[in-house]
Amino acid sequence: MNSKLELIRKAAQILLGATLIYTGTAHLTTSRIEFQAQVPTWLPLSPDFVVIASGIVEIALGLALISLRRRREVGIATALFFIAIFPGNINQYINHIDAFGLDSDRARAIRLLFQPLLVIWALWSAGVPINKLFHRNKFL
Repeated sequence: MNSKLELIRKAAQILLGATLIYTGTAHLTTSRIEFQAQVPTWLPLSPDFVVIASGIVEIALGLALISLRRRREVGIATALFFIAIFPGNINQYINHIDAFGLDSDRARAIRLLFQPLLVIWALWSAGVPINKLFHRNKFL
């Protein structure tokens, strides 16, 4: 692989890792209540538990991304995490929940569009060949 491209991928992976560490820490501290508002009401778990657990997972994924070890596996795990938490973003949109400055349906809808970009970022930065994920009806 082109060494410049690989350097850019690693930098993108480290940036994503740092972002997840920051966000995970916010789950556990300053933004805990706001994150609880995003937890779907149909989920049979305490919103506080979900926020704490997802914060811990975000910090762990962030540290794993920054380590640059097992890049492919960590990238896939991070992408799957972003997919798993997407119902919270949908819940915020459907139920018109104001949090994190998203105080209009338009702002919440735009936020929904960013989740697939996070999935792509996680995969691309880890060197996962996105165009080959579903090659010949086989996942990965």
